[in-house]
Amino acid sequence: MTDFATARRMMVDGQVRTSDVTDLRISAAMLELPRERFVPQGKAGLAYLDLDLPVTQPKPGGAARCLLKPMVLAKMVQAAGLGEDDHVLDVGCATGYSSALLARLAGSVIALEEDETLARLARENLAAVGAVNATVVTGPLTQGWQGSAPYDVIFVNGASEIVPHALARQLKEGGRLVAVVGRAPTGQAVVYRCVGGDISGWPIFDAAAPLLPGFAAPPAFVF
Repeated sequence: MTDFATARRMMVDGQVRTSDVTDLRISAAMLELPRERFVPQGKAGLAYLDLDLPVTQPKPGGAARCLLKPMVLAKMVQAAGLGEDDHVLDVGCATGYSSALLARLAGSVIALEEDETLARLARENLAAVGAVNATVVTGPLTQGWQGSAPYDVIFVNGASEIVPHALARQLKEGGRLVAVVGRAPTGQAVVYRCVGGDISGWPIFDAAAPLLPGFAAPPAFVF
């Protein structure tokens, strides 16, 4: 039987702390959260490995939905610079692990998911870990969740081939949006900031992540 507490410690020590994640709040939260709860039962033994862990089967023409690699998730969360009173939108929360982590660091989290089955699992998982400040909502990921906007931080839980301008319009002044831009195996984690109504972004590290539904670039026109 897997010793999940030991696996959790090895994940934090071997993947997170060695990747310049210096925010001790993130390490502490990842040590506490039972990541194995957020993956399909048969994959619990893979929960702490250095990989994007599928939580659904791939759909025709699309990728499986996944939990981000622990290192990529931790570095993106650190780059968002979360404050304890921040209001956060987690786009593509899947089974809720990222939302549970964000909820340990911020004041409130809106966990957006368009897959009804994943949304149900996220609600159950977040309740089980006591994330009372996280609320799961369902709707198209590309549209964000205007009903609770504006946000201090928008966390895009996967890759986008397009600059997420529509989501960024739901940021507060000075708000941050963090996403992986590009299609695996290449891409970069990028932080966008809203200043004076304008959105500017800068890369923070090379990263790859599964493409989120609706975030593919439109096909190029070929003569």
